Amino acid sequence: MTEPERVAYDEFGMFHENAEEYGLEWNGPPTVRRERIRVAPDRELSALVWGTADPELVLLHGGSQNAHTWDSVALALGRPLVAIDLPGHGHSDGGVAIAEGANAAMAAAADVAEVVRSLAPNAAAVVGMSFGGLTTIALTDVARELVRKVVLVDVMPGLKAEHGRHIGEFVNGPPTFPRFSDILARTMQFNPTRSESSLRRGILHNALQLDDGSWVWRHSRWRVDQAELAVPERREMAPDAALFEDLIEVLGRVEVPLLLCRGMRTDSVLRDPDEERLQSTLPSAEIVRFDEAGHSIQGDKPLELAATIESFVFR
Repeated sequence: MTEPERVAYDEFGMFHENAEEYGLEWNGPPTVRRERIRVAPDRELSALVWGTADPELVLLHGGSQNAHTWDSVALALGRPLVAIDLPGHGHSDGGVAIAEGANAAMAAAADVAEVVRSLAPNAAAVVGMSFGGLTTIALTDVARELVRKVVLVDVMPGLKAEHGRHIGEFVNGPPTFPRFSDILARTMQFNPTRSESSLRRGILHNALQLDDGSWVWRHSRWRVDQAELAVPERREMAPDAALFEDLIEVLGRVEVPLLLCRGMRTDSVLRDPDEERLQSTLPSAEIVRFDEAGHSIQGDKPLELAATIESFVFR
């Protein structure tokens, strides 16, 4: 039997590619390490700690992503920070499924609070993208003493299910892929504006190669039980269904400065009514639009997002 081709992966050996792609000055590898924090007797969350000084920011990724989605933003910021793998993602142990809605955001926030208390108790802001943004909103209720400013990246409670359908189609694809070329091809199909090198890098951070040579997304590894696949039942939602609606009340109680970064391409998930709802729910909130970005602004326009975070949090 032919031995499956193995693809090399050096987690901390690709930062120079991020810097080269976005024209960032490169003075050698940044100081980055992995930490694991126990959040329950039988569970730990993993995080990337950038720099050696007290972290000034906490970064929370979106559903089906991982902490490395922030690499280019972190390089551009050049500040000490912590990027956390949410429960069931990246190198973290599992938690409540995102499909559980507001309950999942609250449960994730309780876990994240333990990590922030341990690694970044004095952070100036929490930045959350998509489900990470909803978790950030929940964190203002679960552990408000840890949140001094909030940056939401392309997310609002109550967003319409139909606006995220393209994301669901990608995430709910095959549970495994026979070869790396297969997982890369599918990722390129759903991300036509990204460079192949950036997508390859992202896959290596966000997927695992199994013993038989096949690949599985890290956030989907819970669907693999030894050699047998156990695909959970998928919930069909009405197109006009409002997602995470329960968090709108929590959002209305936020007392710290809040910024919404909204992608304006058609592959974002927010629309004008979402923006208007934020303004009516939290009149003090600020909004910045990114004309050439979709849902994952940190991947589409990392330098611009980093500059916006810098201005809002540290001005």
